[in-house]
Amino acid sequence: MTTPDIAARRVLGAIAALVVGTLTLSACGGNASADANTDNKGGSNTTAKTSTAKITISAKDGSTNASINATGVQVSDGKLTDVKMTVAGSGQAVDGAISADGGNWKPKEQLERGTKYQISATAKDSSGKTAAANSIFTTVTSSNSFIGTYTPDNGTTVGVGMPVSFNFDKVISDKKAVQSHITVTSSSGQQVVGHWFGAQRLDFRPQDYWKAGSKVTMKIDLDGVQGANGVYGVQKKTVTFTIGRSQVSTVDVNTQTMTVVRDGQTFKSLPISSGSPEHTTYNGQMVISEKFTQTRMNSQTVGLGGEYDIPDVPHAMRLTTSGTFIHGNYWYSKSNPPFGQTGTSHGCVGLADVQGAQGATNAKWFYDNSLIGDVVIVKNSPDKTVAPDNGLNGWNLGWSEWTAGSAA
Repeated sequence: MTTPDIAARRVLGAIAALVVGTLTLSACGGNASADANTDNKGGSNTTAKTSTAKITISAKDGSTNASINATGVQVSDGKLTDVKMTVAGSGQAVDGAISADGGNWKPKEQLERGTKYQISATAKDSSGKTAAANSIFTTVTSSNSFIGTYTPDNGTTVGVGMPVSFNFDKVISDKKAVQSHITVTSSSGQQVVGHWFGAQRLDFRPQDYWKAGSKVTMKIDLDGVQGANGVYGVQKKTVTFTIGRSQVSTVDVNTQTMTVVRDGQTFKSLPISSGSPEHTTYNGQMVISEKFTQTRMNSQTVGLGGEYDIPDVPHAMRLTTSGTFIHGNYWYSKSNPPFGQTGTSHGCVGLADVQGAQGATNAKWFYDNSLIGDVVIVKNSPDKTVAPDNGLNGWNLGWSEWTAGSAA
């Protein structure tokens, strides 16, 4: 049997539980960082105590295509006090630095592709209140990104014929987007235009050879640019190179001579031996793209069977991707030298030389006086003109043809 006192206590207990439940619900619905203050009239007044500092991590939490270049931390209305970045899982620290003004943090090195990272950052506002932010993200993978291998390298000095040439590791379907994020300018004021050779190569050059002594600047801003469906660029850098003196050498197959013209003046004339009647040399404007003091030349690599295999060809300079070189020749008939007389090579341009690349020969002189990017023109050969994409030889396209291949 329930007594009146017991019943009253139960009613009061139920009311108390209801009030507590109501207060609990109110607390859950309010700002967790706010304090409630009671005024003189028995009401409540909420004053925000949160930090005004706003931290932004460029790579959003959970993202899977984060930049390997632009990932970092910024703060507004405050200063960063601590940023920790690690490789998620292993905990390996990623070095970085907070700027002098406390406004941002960046990694010291480019991040790795296809890697999961974690960033934890704290900052304080002018009142000393702390804010925090975290993000776990994965950088763009190799399969979902593209890179362009380019020439020339930063800080080099090259000849007047040297184009800027990109070879991309993925097929580019949005050529306009990619080309518009690469700009090439010259201190000479020459207009520079890009030209696509297929879907993976993009070259830049002016209408005429670069002006001697000019400075060329290439700005690559491909980070995050979509080059194909689901495939994004990851490069962001500036490259500068210098154009050296002007040197253009002309090989005349009719006379088997090469005339070297430097800065508009004839510098030297050298006897050469071009391709034989069976293996003629390409005509056209060719650019020196590589130099080797000595290199091996094997006819099997250029589809000529076992006709030759020379392990130490001296003073070799590449003119085409397909295997045309201008190089020294020490295996010629000493009793009947071909230089200045007749073509005896398999398509290359030969100069008199000695084995070991040590003698004071014509081949050594030309090698020592040539830059990557110098032009070698071949004329009066019975062969065709070299294809513009066979090496760095886009100069064999007229300006209207060149500009027609631009996507920008």
